[in-house]
Amino acid sequence: MKRSILSISMAVLLAAASWAQDIVTAEQFFSGVSERYAEISDYEARISIRTQKTTMLGTVWYKAPGLLRIDFTQPADQVICFNGENLVVYVPEYRAVLSQSVSSSGSGGAGLATADGLRTLRRNYTVAYEQSPNPVPLEDGSPEMVVKLLLNRRTVAEGFRTIVLSIRPDTRTIRRISGVTVSNESFTFDFSDIRTNQGIPETRFVYDSPASANVYNNFLFKTEN
Repeated sequence: MKRSILSISMAVLLAAASWAQDIVTAEQFFSGVSERYAEISDYEARISIRTQKTTMLGTVWYKAPGLLRIDFTQPADQVICFNGENLVVYVPEYRAVLSQSVSSSGSGGAGLATADGLRTLRRNYTVAYEQSPNPVPLEDGSPEMVVKLLLNRRTVAEGFRTIVLSIRPDTRTIRRISGVTVSNESFTFDFSDIRTNQGIPETRFVYDSPASANVYNNFLFKTEN
């Protein structure tokens, strides 16, 4: 009897040890996503940006290490373009070009779906599984399965209090970024039809604004001389 109990106990311990070795922690999974994006030299995708009041649709292009452009179909003809030094936003409704010299991309959540963006998140947020390591539906009723990571800010300096990253488990690419700001506003960035390493030229990130548009420089803040 004692031998049987000992054998059963050993079997349980071995099974538990084997199971524990198969568990991938949230930090490890996030590292895998970061490594995947470090391999991406450029990508093109359809993008949807949703808030409580608006929905924006368009195409996003990214080229490492920090070039980004979004051409919107909703609102039609609106553009956000960052060439590594200058952020340009064209708002066709007002025939206005907003230009700002910045040291890093000011493209918000879209800029988080990059190797640099993920490194920033890792420094400034804690990472955990939202529910479990197992894939779950992207949303209620969706057949699309993702792994969801919950990020909580480490300091009050961050604009988003919490962020949920929905990751495709097969490709380790970001399907959705959902964030809640300090003012309790919700933003959701969806990425679909992602095509990576297409050899996107740098000229894609040169934006020629309409000649009739009014240009407003340093609309975010004044640059230092």
